[in-house]
Amino acid sequence: MSKIQEHRVMLKYADDPEQATLAGYRHNGGYKALEKALESMTPDQVTEEVLASGLRGRGGAGFPTGRKWQFVPETDKPKYLAVNADESEPGTCKDRQIMELDPHQMLEGSLLCCYAIGAETAYIYIRGEYPHSIKATERAIEEAREAGLVGKNILGTDFSCDVWVHPGAGAYICGEETALLTSLEGNRGYPRIKPPFPAVEGLWRCPTIVNNVESLACVVHIINNGAEWFKGLGCEGSTGTRLFCVSGHIARPGVYELECGKFTLRELLEDFCGGTGTGRPIKGVMPGGSSFQVLTPDELDCTFDSDSVQKAGSSLGSGAIMVFDDSVSAVEVALNIAEFYSHESCGQCTPCREGSDWVRKLVARFCRGEAREGDIELLMDVTDRMDGTTICALAEALVWPVQSYVRKFRSEFEAGITRRAAEHEFGGFSKPVESVP
Repeated sequence: MSKIQEHRVMLKYADDPEQATLAGYRHNGGYKALEKALESMTPDQVTEEVLASGLRGRGGAGFPTGRKWQFVPETDKPKYLAVNADESEPGTCKDRQIMELDPHQMLEGSLLCCYAIGAETAYIYIRGEYPHSIKATERAIEEAREAGLVGKNILGTDFSCDVWVHPGAGAYICGEETALLTSLEGNRGYPRIKPPFPAVEGLWRCPTIVNNVESLACVVHIINNGAEWFKGLGCEGSTGTRLFCVSGHIARPGVYELECGKFTLRELLEDFCGGTGTGRPIKGVMPGGSSFQVLTPDELDCTFDSDSVQKAGSSLGSGAIMVFDDSVSAVEVALNIAEFYSHESCGQCTPCREGSDWVRKLVARFCRGEAREGDIELLMDVTDRMDGTTICALAEALVWPVQSYVRKFRSEFEAGITRRAAEHEFGGFSKPVESVP
């Protein structure tokens, strides 16, 4: 039996079919945190409690949630909360569990955030390919509105807040917070230059907090049980529990709620999840979604927490752990990633718009065994020139994993070189880029 055990906090009642209803949620203690906050805590106290808990955003960037709330300025302008439920990172399906199985938990966390920052309107931006999540969330909002938990004078207090669902249209880029806001405003989902950051100037140039679904679910339990309780779970730098989606070549795929810092990534995959399930050894692991660097088998003994995985050269990101065994071509995985990000580039920034497609074509050439001498260096040069030169991080989401595959599986890329560069000289230079098929 594995020493790793799930510690269910957010998913404690996920197996109860009544948990998705207001009656079931309240039966299991739902909205007690909101009552506590409105009756005995000031907005600043709610923010301080979240800050003291060490909660870091669960959307991928890992920024301290309470610190983000503190950035909201005192102003006469309206303030908003935008809930980022545009769960589009490949391999990620954790927020969907909350929205479909326990939507009132997300709603209560949203109301707590609005109370803390002084917002009277929240928008829940849900991935358009999640019809069940949209339906469950809209039903929860209507139940809460009828019960006086959403709308005017919530629970008989001076706090008023309305909540609306906004379905996305399938654009990965709208998971980036400023592109999400642009889309909410009715425009094409282009990211914005920061600063100003959304907390200062977001929706309609008003202060706006953008938080992930899981982050807001954590807030409910922090207010119910206190910051010290939350800090007692996990480890320093990765407090509380986190939801992880394990997929790929793995015997026990699924969404698990775990405390970080209690085990290694190898123990998680081999003991808790049963290894690859194919009988073949692990070849590579993407620990935080496709946007981050791949880890090889000799890098899996890092402690499973944000800081340790970062020191190993990758990130926990969105909590999507994808595994592949030694039957898989690393070049084909890199091509799959390049094709995805090339397709999802919004086209606003030239390095991303042109570079992502160039990377896709170059990696495809290695897959077909038609790469030329110097193409590895060309691929690394193109990705280097993309890194850090765009408005949002989509370019990096392509660059970082592709470069890691080249560095860690270089021999497989070299195997895709079938002809010498001299055979393709064109007036003293390699063939022009336009010739890349």
